[in-house]
Amino acid sequence: MAPSIAENLAQVRGRIAEAARRSGRPAEAIALVAVSKTKPLAAVVEAWQAGQRLFGENRVQEALPKIAQAPAELEWHLIGHVQTNKARQVPGRFRMLESLDSPRLARELDRHAREAGVWLDALIQLNWCHEPSKTGVRDEQELEALIAAVRSCPGLRLRGLMTIPDPALSEPDTRRHFAAVRELQQRLARAQGLDAAFDQLSMGMTHDFEWAIEEGATLVRVGTAIFGARA
Repeated sequence: MAPSIAENLAQVRGRIAEAARRSGRPAEAIALVAVSKTKPLAAVVEAWQAGQRLFGENRVQEALPKIAQAPAELEWHLIGHVQTNKARQVPGRFRMLESLDSPRLARELDRHAREAGVWLDALIQLNWCHEPSKTGVRDEQELEALIAAVRSCPGLRLRGLMTIPDPALSEPDTRRHFAAVRELQQRLARAQGLDAAFDQLSMGMTHDFEWAIEEGATLVRVGTAIFGARA
């Protein structure tokens, strides 16, 4: 019999705690985003019953029905690309957008956040590997332009960076990628005068989250190891 979602969660939390210990940090310093994309509401409820409170979804249109029916105490992160015509549906429903990738999207999200009387936490998605299938800023010039745009948006709060390394990279190269993003975050905070809220690094998924934690991740996005493979 396949392990239950509760059993999978317990195993993932144990692995997070061990990786945190190896990195000299408490397990509480790393937040687990349970990626429930393509999974039914029942799976979300089962994870909630096992103590999970933070969930990640890829698509606005898939997430909204789940959010409406799920326990109100859950926190939701949007981790996939957002088209500007969907921006109005994000503030007030998602606590954080982990995949901010353009000044135009930032301005749209800001407008809708202010109209709704809320603010939206945001991470800038990097695409340092220049993968054509992924969105995200591709160099430091684009990154600095996007940071400037976000800082002019009172409805957005810039919290850090998100990255998805090429899954074909070896462990040493993946670790180097994560370490470089951590160093970039620290350098940007100093050079741009960013405040203490710019402290989040979303790095690592089912196959590499332990490496990411050891290299400085504060958020890990884990789906398959909790909910099983997607159909």
